[in-house]
Formats: sequence, C-alpha cells, structure tokens
Amino acid sequence: MSGMRVVIVGGVAGGMSTAARLRRLDNDAEIIVLEKTGHVSYANCGLPYFVGGVIEDESSLLLQTPTSLYERFRIDVRTNHEALRVDRDRQVLVVKDLLTERAEELAYDVVVLSPGASPIIPAINGVERAFVLRNVEDVEKIVSKMKSLPKTAVVIGGGFIGVELAENLTKRGISVSIVEASPQVLAPLDPEMAEIVATELSAHGVGLHLSDAVVRIGEDQVELSSGSLLDAGMVIVAIGVRPEVGLAREAGLTIGERGGIVVDDYNRTSDASIYAIGDAAEKKDAIDQSATLFPLANIANRQGRVVADHLVGRSVRPTPSIGTAIVKVFDLTVASTGWNEKRLRAAGRTSIAIHTHPFSHATYFPDARPMSLKMLVDPDTGAILGAQGIGSDGVDKRIDVLATAIRAGLPAVALADLELAYAPPFGSAKDPVNMLGYIAENRLSGLVEMVQWDEVGDLGNQEILDVRSREEFNEGALPGSRNIPLDELRDRVDELSTRDVLVYCQVGQRGHVAALLLSQLGFRARNLDGGYETWRYSPASRQLVASV
Repeated sequence: MSGMRVVIVGGVAGGMSTAARLRRLDNDAEIIVLEKTGHVSYANCGLPYFVGGVIEDESSLLLQTPTSLYERFRIDVRTNHEALRVDRDRQVLVVKDLLTERAEELAYDVVVLSPGASPIIPAINGVERAFVLRNVEDVEKIVSKMKSLPKTAVVIGGGFIGVELAENLTKRGISVSIVEASPQVLAPLDPEMAEIVATELSAHGVGLHLSDAVVRIGEDQVELSSGSLLDAGMVIVAIGVRPEVGLAREAGLTIGERGGIVVDDYNRTSDASIYAIGDAAEKKDAIDQSATLFPLANIANRQGRVVADHLVGRSVRPTPSIGTAIVKVFDLTVASTGWNEKRLRAAGRTSIAIHTHPFSHATYFPDARPMSLKMLVDPDTGAILGAQGIGSDGVDKRIDVLATAIRAGLPAVALADLELAYAPPFGSAKDPVNMLGYIAENRLSGLVEMVQWDEVGDLGNQEILDVRSREEFNEGALPGSRNIPLDELRDRVDELSTRDVLVYCQVGQRGHVAALLLSQLGFRARNLDGGYETWRYSPASRQLVASV
C-alpha cells in the first residue's frame, strides 16, 4: 500500500508509536496525526511528578513537537484538531480545527484510532470544582491552583494515579487525604499486600478514608458518605478511566463487553480499514484469553508498532496482555503482574498463594532492604498466574523476571533453575525469584502443608506454635500461640498439647524447618505461609486490633 494515506486519531503513546514506526518502514506513506489537545508525544505518566516538582521543567515532558516530527519524519501533526465523525462508506473523516472552529473532510485509506481513555467523573454535587489529570493542560491547571498555596487537598480514588498524586502533593507541603470507595488502595493488590502500602501512606501523613465516598464538594471542604467533613483547598478526581469510544461507536464499530473497541490480533476493528490501539481498545488477557482493559503506555506503544508492521505486510506476533504495572509510593516500589487472588477466586479458579519476605541483596552487604513478594500458582499445571511485590529496593527487577516467566510460559518450579545475575551488592546466591521456585516445588510436591493468613481462624483446637526467638514473640504474636524457639524445639517437643500443629515464624523459613522436623516426629504440622510478617498486614490482624 505504498503511497497510502493513514490518518491517526490521537497523538500520544500509541498514535505516535504507529506514526514513527510506519514512517521508518514506508517513506511514501502520507501520515496525518490529529490531536485535539495542544500537545503531542508527551510523557503523561510523568504528569504527577510535575505536580510534585520532581520534574521541574514542563518541557521535559514534551518528547516531540509537531515541528520536530515533521523535520525528522515528515509526519503531518495537527494539534487542536478533533475528529468528529467517521464516514466509513466514503472513507472520510470529519475533522474540526478547535482554534478556528472550521470543519473539513479528510479522506483516508486507513484510520488508526488511538484516542486513549477519559477520566471517570462521578455524579457528585460540586464536582465541577474538582480537577482531573489526563493531559498537559490538566496538569497546568493543577499547578496554577497550587500557586494559591492550598494547605489541604482531597484525592478521590486510591488507584495508581491517586497515590502518585497524594505523594507529590505531600511533597509540596500540602496535607492530603485519599477517599476510596473500596476497602483498600491499589486494586491490583490483594488486601494483605495493599495494607503495606496503606501503612506507608499513613506514615507520610496521608489520611486514608477507605470504604467511603465523597458526596459533596464545597468551596473548601468535602463531605463523605460517612458524614465526615474534610478540609479541601483543592480536590482531584482520580477514580479511574474509561475507553474513549464515542467516535468508534458512532461509526458503527463493534464495542466489546468491557466497553472498549473490539480488535483482532493485528488491532483491526470490525472495519478492516480502521485499527484501534491503546486505552480505547480491548486486549486479550494472557491468563484466560478473555477481553480486558489495560490502560498502560507500554502496551499502547507495542500495539502501535504492530499496526505499522501489519500495514506494510510484515509478520506480526499476537500479543496477549498480562497487565504488568508498577508505581512509586513514597519510599516503596509497588508492582504487580498477571491476576491477583481476588480475581482468581471471583472467576472460580483455585490457586496456591506463596508469600515471601526476602532482602534486596545479600544481608551481609550494607543497605540490604526487605521486600514482600506474593506469587499465585495453578495447583494442577504449576503455571504462574500472577505476582505482586512491595519494597524499597529490588522489587522492579523481580517482578520483571516473573512477568517474563509468565509470558514465556515457564512453570513456577522452573524459577528455581533460572541463572540470575548475582553479586552481594545486587542479589543473593539464591535470588528471591529462585526462592519462589523452591517454595513452589515444595508446595506442589506436597512436601509441606501450608496455611494462609485467612485460614488461621478456622483451625479449631489446633496448637499454634511460634518458633521465633522470645524477643520476637514478645513484640507481637498470633493470638493463643505458644513460643518454642526453633533451636529448642527438639528438646521441648513434649510440651506440645496436640499432634496437630500450626507452625509459624517471622517470614516462613524457620517455620518450614520446624514443620519438616515435626512431621518426621509423627505430628501433622502445617506452616503459615509468609509467617507473622504476612499475617500482621492481613485483614485478620486488623480486625483483631479493631476489636481490642
């Protein structure tokens, strides 16, 4: 299709990736990009950090301009131009110049829809006073508001953007509250992992109002459904986004069950001349092949490349998505990939949960930092279904390895065999990822029985044995547990009152040793997965504290 005219609607991640890749492959194609805002090719993932002053110069967020794109690629980029309608029969786009208010028809051979997603705006009394954060114009409004030196702010929504904004507003000296309708922040995490993040937010002064909602936004306060009033010099809505499908719907393209544009493996819509990519398009979930939505820039960029390759006849690989994501929350790195346990249970899928709390590198080398990892494994196939990680150092590379393993189809036990880079400043001889593989092998082979944090209350008269040191035990323990340090267990085993024992330690390792020992001595011994460190962040622990 040399000499074809390709019109791309949307000039950020997916759209510009399509345009640049297509030009590199086809020098004769006429490429027109329509962007209804005043900027293209900007780093929207960096917008919260401009709010916080971490990124000081707004121009740093603007990766390219219409001029630079024309000079290098001869791409016709038209900012402040909105696509109003697609006439599929005539293969014409109706386009409006938002500065002159003039509309024109633009013929096309191919259209690529990359309009992104729009912020969800709840029906709240006074919501017009709130800000959103989607593009450069939005961040300019927020920064302009901060020049009036508001002392307080309320962020509605505890998702990725919400917690990023909370951190960055706090860095500006603003007292921040997050209001979240669900019982936890960061929905991709399971509750015992999300509580670690909540603790970090609270430690930095962020007020958390979970299982609550804003019902009214006033001049300097917001009212919650619980009846609480929060001071709010500014309010930002960050409860999520929905695919921008208005243009596609009006054109009669197929919209899927998740609300995004339905596409095939090449990102073609129900009209072979129209492609859709990025946040507006539905993806195929790699875990169960269902339709899903992942509003992530790396996926949009990848899809843009796929479309360009397909247009020029190159071989294209299908790209199901696993939803790998990461966010900085003050001193923590929080990351996830694949499915969480909540979603697996909702889908009726059984899984084995593995919690570990390793260090970022060898503990004898300075500055080793603890992290919390959770991996979910199919008990029948051994497939890795998902993983979550939280810590101040080293989480990103572990989640990246686990995401790669999921993509490659490696079974959980194969993690033990990975040869990962090791030196004391960077890791351990048994890397945390290797350890997940070893634990998975023990679990799948039935070597040790495990108990999860949410099963502890259903154990009946089982003896609960803490094999940590006395000092650790005195700092906090499971209710009703008996303390016999691991090194004393062989000599004091007769003190156990039953042959059915739940064993735990701080993170699970000493509990594993104790459970194997007791099993060989004729006990039914089960180890608490992740130990006390997992249990203390769980809802079970929080409920106990609340009842005291």
